[in-house]
Amino acid sequence: MALRSIAVLIITILLEIQNLCISAAISRADFPNGFQFGTATSAFQYEGAVKEDGRGPSVWDTFSHTFGKISDFSNADVAVDHYHRYEEDIQLMKDLGVDAYRFSISWSRIFPSGSGQINQAGVDHYNKVINSLLANGIEPYVTLYHWDLPQALEDKYTGWLSTEIIKDFSTYAETCFQKFGDRVKHWMTFNEPHTFTTQGYDLGIQAPGRCSILFCRAGNSTTEPYIVAHNVLLSHAAVADIYRKKYKNIQGGSLGIAFNVIWYEPATNTQKDIEAAQRAQDFQLGWFLDPLMFGDYPSSMRSRVGNRLPKFSPSEAALVKGSLDFVGINHYTTFYARDNSTNLLGALHSAIADSGTIALPFNGTKPIGEKANSIWLYIVPQSMRTLMNYIKQKYGNPPVFITENGMDDPNSIYIPIKDALKDEKRIRYYNGYLSYLLASIKDGCNVKGYFAWSLLDNWEWSSGYTSRFGLFYIDYRDNLKRYPKQSVQWFKNFLKPTK
Repeated sequence: MALRSIAVLIITILLEIQNLCISAAISRADFPNGFQFGTATSAFQYEGAVKEDGRGPSVWDTFSHTFGKISDFSNADVAVDHYHRYEEDIQLMKDLGVDAYRFSISWSRIFPSGSGQINQAGVDHYNKVINSLLANGIEPYVTLYHWDLPQALEDKYTGWLSTEIIKDFSTYAETCFQKFGDRVKHWMTFNEPHTFTTQGYDLGIQAPGRCSILFCRAGNSTTEPYIVAHNVLLSHAAVADIYRKKYKNIQGGSLGIAFNVIWYEPATNTQKDIEAAQRAQDFQLGWFLDPLMFGDYPSSMRSRVGNRLPKFSPSEAALVKGSLDFVGINHYTTFYARDNSTNLLGALHSAIADSGTIALPFNGTKPIGEKANSIWLYIVPQSMRTLMNYIKQKYGNPPVFITENGMDDPNSIYIPIKDALKDEKRIRYYNGYLSYLLASIKDGCNVKGYFAWSLLDNWEWSSGYTSRFGLFYIDYRDNLKRYPKQSVQWFKNFLKPTK
């Protein structure tokens, strides 16, 4: 055997030993004092009760009731009925042993028309949820916008495509600070702006379903994603300015955004693919976090998108830069990135194609890791550590919360409940990702908390009910009964306080 082959073998064995050490049994006690563990949910996926207590319709109500948009033809009119069962679900969290609960407020429950008259019944509901959480020793982490734009604003001025939304979103956010900020100390203005920007306005596969490259009734994939993203950033900055000037000193809270981040590995060790992986990240996380940290979009976006990419005025750049108190990261999986040298997609001039990369969970026919249920979700736990170190090095080690992390199993009528509750793969997933998260903290990464997605099986957007992400199984055929999966006991053991 050649010396090079022996060296590669030795390195491989050493890495495997390191991986085994990292993936050994871990517990809450291994993490720093004060580290927060919780579960995450969103209003539209959980609450149901879409026409109760004065709630107005959202773009997702419209989208989910449009034929062919949801894979199983379902909708979230009932979802998992969390609106009526929140006390039961909070008790499940308390029994689990979590410190915190991340949930979103439905904008159209507070302002049924997106602006104007406040709906007191909506305010009352979230006051009851927050008070119940605190009474059970669970800290609320609140997302203001988890994709459910009031339909009235989409009809009035095309929602996020108009700068008018900055004022309406600011009014909504400030109302939440006024009504709930005495008890809520952790706010996220947006969940996954990259996701709803690209999938809602580039590919058209999420609400409001706009695009120009597929079967959409309206849209422009070459410009609209960038306009939407720009208005989202300006909306966040306006809200952060209001919070810091009027509420932060009194209420003592903090404000962030939850970003979706696939980690990208170069498909080969060629310079082209290494650069492609960085571009893929620039067009995902960098698109939003670079302006918030540095005051402008990544240079790769400026050069490749040109005048289709909006510009910040000096005053806007100053307002956007530094407007985050913490960085939320929703991390599930890892893809290979390859340079798009053939330019097969480049002629489309969409936000997906503009990066000049092809990103897939395969390298040839070899998958990057074990597959979960979703076609995009492969299990690559070591990337959690790599990603945390990337954020530490590029962005100056800001405070980070893992605001979502989890995996799904299929929902099938042919899988008996007793078998569906045996979710060993999910236990391996959580153990692996938490182990590498702990390793990143030991590397010096400034990680403050972790939220598992999700507490319950729920309605998964365009996948409907075909996908089960929950720690608790929902029986959709028997009054939405909640059953603990084996991962619940694993988390109970993991979160058990040391004596």
